[in-house]
Amino acid sequence: MTTTDEQPRHHLRAGHASRGPYALDIDPERAGWERSSLRVLELEPGGVHTLVTGESEWIILPLSGGCTVQVAGEIFELLGRKHVFGAVTDFAYVPRDARAQIASGAGGRFALAGAKCERRLPARYGPAPEVPVELRGAGTCSRQVNNFAAADTFDCDRLIAVEVLTPGGNWSSYPPHKHDEHHPGTESVLEEIYYFEVEGDGPGYHRVSPSRPGGTDVLAEVATGDAVLIPDGWHGPSIAPPGRILYYLNVMAGPGEQREWLIRDHPDHRWIRDTWPGEPVDPRLPLHGPEGAR
Repeated sequence: MTTTDEQPRHHLRAGHASRGPYALDIDPERAGWERSSLRVLELEPGGVHTLVTGESEWIILPLSGGCTVQVAGEIFELLGRKHVFGAVTDFAYVPRDARAQIASGAGGRFALAGAKCERRLPARYGPAPEVPVELRGAGTCSRQVNNFAAADTFDCDRLIAVEVLTPGGNWSSYPPHKHDEHHPGTESVLEEIYYFEVEGDGPGYHRVSPSRPGGTDVLAEVATGDAVLIPDGWHGPSIAPPGRILYYLNVMAGPGEQREWLIRDHPDHRWIRDTWPGEPVDPRLPLHGPEGAR
């Protein structure tokens, strides 16, 4: 059971963590940790927003609509997409200690995934066709992972970010896993944010169970615009309602010398992986690829 104090602190419902121009604004101070950030920017047609990056690196990821990003003397045109369920999108990387202008002629919603970092890398454009699309799991645990800024696919200093799409009725983030202790080669320490959208705005569910006495304990009914903070704990499953696709954006960063995503499965549930070789991937996958309708 989650306490009345725990659930609001770690489950941020849509509109409850807005600030200034952002429909969602999670920074390290609000989350109570050191590095990971996520903002959702909503721009009206013709809207313009200035992002001052400070000590963080950022990726600008269209959720719906397209935009231009002007930074460090360069202009990146993001074609974007109609919605998160329809296509893999292009994106832009903006370094720390920079000033970027985001403008959208038709308007749209844009995720700004950030992490406090040390190195100042160059601003770059990420083309949609170069985003690796992975089908993970099998059977009712099948899901699609768009690895646009996974640790081994796109160079950042600290930031790790991916999108996950779970077909209706399936479980993802399963078996439950964690990354809150440093075990070289086995587990890395990462602060994580889940940002959710549900096709048709139905309810999905997300579980975080304690990995230590007094640890994070959340059972959340999630809707479009909700976020769940995971400073520690076994997280999963994320459950898609029947007939509705569940989308979530994962944003992670940690203090380790290496930028790596190393997880440890919950010992009571790791057996599920052994069943996957004998099961087909859900035939509804892939839901889309980089060539999908925008």
